[in-house]
Amino acid sequence: MSTLTGKKIRQIRENLQLGRQEFCNRTGIAKGTLVHIETGEHEPNLKSVKAVTNTWPEYTLWLMNDQVIPEAGQISPEIEEERINLKQGKVG
Repeated sequence: MSTLTGKKIRQIRENLQLGRQEFCNRTGIAKGTLVHIETGEHEPNLKSVKAVTNTWPEYTLWLMNDQVIPEAGQISPEIEEERINLKQGKVG
C-alpha cells in the first residue's frame, strides 16, 4: 500500500539524487517517518509536507495539486529531469 503523496515525496528525493538520510537532514523529517511515508505505511502529516515544500518550493504545486506552471517556477521531477537532460545535451 502506498499513498500518492508518499510516492511523490520519494520521487522528489530520488530526482534530487538524495539518500534518505540527506533528505532528512535537509528537511528535518525523522528518517523513520520518511521511510513510513515513502512505503505508504503512513500518510504524511502537514508538518512533513511543509518541510518538503519549504525546502524545495518549486515542487509545491505539483505535490499538492498535481499541477505544474514551469514559467512560474512550479515544476515536477519529470520537468526538472528533462531540463537537466537538455542542459547536458541528452535527447529523450
